[in-house]
Amino acid sequence: MLGKNLPLMDAPAHFPSVPTELLTSRSHPDFDFTHPLSYGALVWEKGVQFVVFSRSATAMRVLLYDKVADTEPVEVIAFHRDADRWGDVWSLFVPGIGKGQLYHFQADGPFDPSRGQRFDPRARLMDPYAKALAGDFQPGDDGIIRPPKCVVIDDHFDWQGDRHLRRRLSETVIYELHVRGFTRSPSSGAANPGTYLGLIEKIPYLKSLGVTAVELMPVHEFPILDWYGQPRQPVNYWGYDPLAFFSPHRGYACSQEPGAQVREFKQLVMALHQAGIEVILDVVFNHTCEGNEQGPTLSFKGLENRVYYMLDSQGGYRNYSGCGNTVNGNHPIVRELIFNCLRHWVLNYHVDGFRFDLASILSRNRRGELIPEPPLVELIAEDPLLADTKIIAEAWDAAGAYQVGSFANSRWSEWNGRFRDDVRRFWRGDEDTVGALATRLAGSSDLYEQSGRRPFHSINFVTSHDGFTLHDLVSYEQKHNEANGEEDNDGENHNFCCNYGVEGPTRRRAVVAVRRRQVRNFLATLMLSQGVPMLLAGDECLRSQHGNNNAYCQDNEMSWFHWRLVKRHADLVRFCQALIAFRKSEPTVRRIRFLRGQPEAPGALPDVAWFGPDGAAPDWHGSKNCLGYLLAATPPQDSQSAGRHVLVLTNATEEAVEFKLPDVAQELAWRLFVDTAAKPPLDIYPDVDGPPLAADAVTLEARSLRCWVAQP
Repeated sequence: MLGKNLPLMDAPAHFPSVPTELLTSRSHPDFDFTHPLSYGALVWEKGVQFVVFSRSATAMRVLLYDKVADTEPVEVIAFHRDADRWGDVWSLFVPGIGKGQLYHFQADGPFDPSRGQRFDPRARLMDPYAKALAGDFQPGDDGIIRPPKCVVIDDHFDWQGDRHLRRRLSETVIYELHVRGFTRSPSSGAANPGTYLGLIEKIPYLKSLGVTAVELMPVHEFPILDWYGQPRQPVNYWGYDPLAFFSPHRGYACSQEPGAQVREFKQLVMALHQAGIEVILDVVFNHTCEGNEQGPTLSFKGLENRVYYMLDSQGGYRNYSGCGNTVNGNHPIVRELIFNCLRHWVLNYHVDGFRFDLASILSRNRRGELIPEPPLVELIAEDPLLADTKIIAEAWDAAGAYQVGSFANSRWSEWNGRFRDDVRRFWRGDEDTVGALATRLAGSSDLYEQSGRRPFHSINFVTSHDGFTLHDLVSYEQKHNEANGEEDNDGENHNFCCNYGVEGPTRRRAVVAVRRRQVRNFLATLMLSQGVPMLLAGDECLRSQHGNNNAYCQDNEMSWFHWRLVKRHADLVRFCQALIAFRKSEPTVRRIRFLRGQPEAPGALPDVAWFGPDGAAPDWHGSKNCLGYLLAATPPQDSQSAGRHVLVLTNATEEAVEFKLPDVAQELAWRLFVDTAAKPPLDIYPDVDGPPLAADAVTLEARSLRCWVAQP
């Protein structure tokens, strides 16, 4: 994620007044105020109640619009400072309007940046609890920024009995994708490319892969145009730039009807559930698109800036997100907003979980200090209405915090960046990585066991949206981000990648062969490791970004999923399908307890036996990257059925290596499952019916992995 300097938007010395002919005040003597107070625009039988928090505002107004294209409100209704204010909550009932109504807020108050106050009575403010936005930023000659309009939404939807799937985390296979990019390419053949409904069209493909959950890159609202209604430069493709936390992104809807994105996203969730696929949202509660003091006033700044953002003693914005500002997540008001937002997505959209972007920011107090048992992190973990959901932390931030393995309690899983780095280094051939690889294969007990967590709290990945694709990881030794317009200064520099002789595309058969083998090595390692695997969309068919490892602004062919690749690389797709199917059927590779190297029952094999090429204990810190291990069949009590024995040999060196099998392996009837050195279709046997292992020694080709399976 990258922060951009925005045009200076400090308020002028004099604010023009609101036109008197638009200003109205409405009382609500007949309104029944017996319902629990909430925030946002609440639809009642005879009208809409607008509820907004502001502690320091001296006046509050709601601006009503008839059409999305209107630059001026048709009516401005003032909140009464006494009758319409309950503590710091402003609440106004407006009769005669209903769902579909377009609105903004407007607030008067002090403008004193040194004290953190940035009220601007001209500003059109989006409701922090807006359930949908319509339109986009509109240009104007008066210096007033006109953001998308908020839409009053009725949450009714016929879910047809849909509920959360409640799949065990240990049985989950995650597929990370971008809603627009997955079907935007003409090659998708989608009737509704780049949309929620377009993604529905591709559910059969997701089912064919066998993934159990999709992790959607941000679908909350983010800016499409800039503050003046012009195309953003650079383009905001990824969406890590929140505009409205409660609102599905309008740009992914087919219909332009205000609020249509709410219905269409619900249709997507229901369709995925019907296919047995869970929905995990990538949520960004660490910053907003309002930026720092040079950014615009769009919502939070104009309602209570010093509550919603972390500020220093001079009123400046603390920047732990790398994007200009930092959401003040452990302030009680902001904590309540985030808490309500998560419940909103779970109850109104039936989503099955969340991945929290730069989650370490949620562990910082109002002064930006990392604190133990942060209230927000604990609140999310303990909330009973979130009990059926998966909660995943990206356990670091842009200011140096790195909490992988120490983020929180047993409700939280984590993106395991250590898995990514150690697996990459081993297969690249780095020295002293055998021990690290074994630890990651076994579920990263060094990170999670001490805190009482389990292997499935490790979300394992080799690639993600942030960095190289798997194709590019084995095709480039340097990032190539020139297209981003930042002179290649953006993006991660330490990628543990290798090009195997040629930078970028090549027709040299030897180079292509080793790259394809390494891709299979990474995929097999990912799917055979203890923990929860996450696959980046397109890695199963060699999607490339031409060496760009930070394609946040590339809404084009560079980032889109190319569906021709599915057919072109059908052998690799088949390889992934077989690996995923094996993982789902084999509890031995997705244990719920950490490995001990001891038998789990009298007379049984040790749960894991590690060995080197000589059949003896490995040289954990040696220079030769070779490792073998035998996973004993999982006992029946660990799953619905007993597992099978699994034998894996790895050779990350540039030469063939002979492995002598240990005694515990020689007496079993092994059948080949995976051989990454073999040409397709002999690289994998989906029915685990490959050639038997007849000898007590095996020669493993350079840079290859083999896996055999035996019945207990």
